Amino acid sequence: MTGDLSVGVIGGGMAGLTCAAELAQRGITSTVFDKGRGPGGRMATRRIAVGNREIGFDHGAQYFTARDPAFLAMCRTWHAEGVIAPWPSVGSEAWVGVPGMNAPLRHMAGGLNVRWGSRAEAISRTGGQWQVLTDDGTHRFDRLVAAVPAEQAAVLLADAAPEIARRGAAIRSDPCWAVMALFEQRIDISADVVRDDDAPIPWAARNGAKPGRDGTESWVIQGSPTYSTEILERAPEAICPMMLAQFFDQVGIAPVEPVHCAAHRWRYARVPGVAEPLTGQDLGDMAIWNHEIGLGAAGDWLAGPRVENAFLSGRALAEMIAQDVSSRFMEPQE
Repeated sequence: MTGDLSVGVIGGGMAGLTCAAELAQRGITSTVFDKGRGPGGRMATRRIAVGNREIGFDHGAQYFTARDPAFLAMCRTWHAEGVIAPWPSVGSEAWVGVPGMNAPLRHMAGGLNVRWGSRAEAISRTGGQWQVLTDDGTHRFDRLVAAVPAEQAAVLLADAAPEIARRGAAIRSDPCWAVMALFEQRIDISADVVRDDDAPIPWAARNGAKPGRDGTESWVIQGSPTYSTEILERAPEAICPMMLAQFFDQVGIAPVEPVHCAAHRWRYARVPGVAEPLTGQDLGDMAIWNHEIGLGAAGDWLAGPRVENAFLSGRALAEMIAQDVSSRFMEPQE
């Protein structure tokens, strides 16, 4: 029976948690491992203590949209539960997590067995089971899911599933340096979002003005793939003044000294490609499942760079696993 089946999921981002949640709806339990301290992945929210205040910064994905019917339905549910809210400053289709971008992931993780702060160091297969070696021991599963960025999947799966590893190794994700800056007073920029796709700083947003935020003059400023690549190996403390100067030059105002500033490097920020909805696509176009060894992969690198694509990839893999389990474990209907 499916209740006796054990599934390990490596990666607690949108794809991994969606896969685990969809498996749970089908009566299949799983254990999710994520190296982060909490839910988010590239939808993370960084909380920083500044004086007697704690300021939240959405320093990864800034918003998401929904076009596929399944993801639209999920967004309506999240909205009704107060987990997300529309963000008109970006457009009529934009959604953000409330009170932080990681809210939908935190919501999903609440009903699952997730081990935060647990890094999967290696995997191996013995006696028909998968062993996942983490910093707190070895864990065994009948089925295994890798829901990590392509470059990490290439390393993790190199020995156990070389054909999947090769697909991951062929991907070159774009990096992104993100600056989180807090100012004492409102700076002289009327719009809450500044966009210029051709500039070194293609995106900057007044984070405190997002729905459900605290109204502080906090900004998230992100570098373009080209600019981020040029400064990729610079120390974080050098990134803040450099990117702030570039930002103020682009918007044409005098530089303002922040009360607090921090930088975060997303080495695997975004998968290049056209982010089209995947409605009508075969499951195999959105995820990978090898039923012979009971191992699969999901993530935006397989389906497209949007949050929606990661959701659909995780959902597709859960369906593929459920179909496989059903054919192997379910008793035939008379």
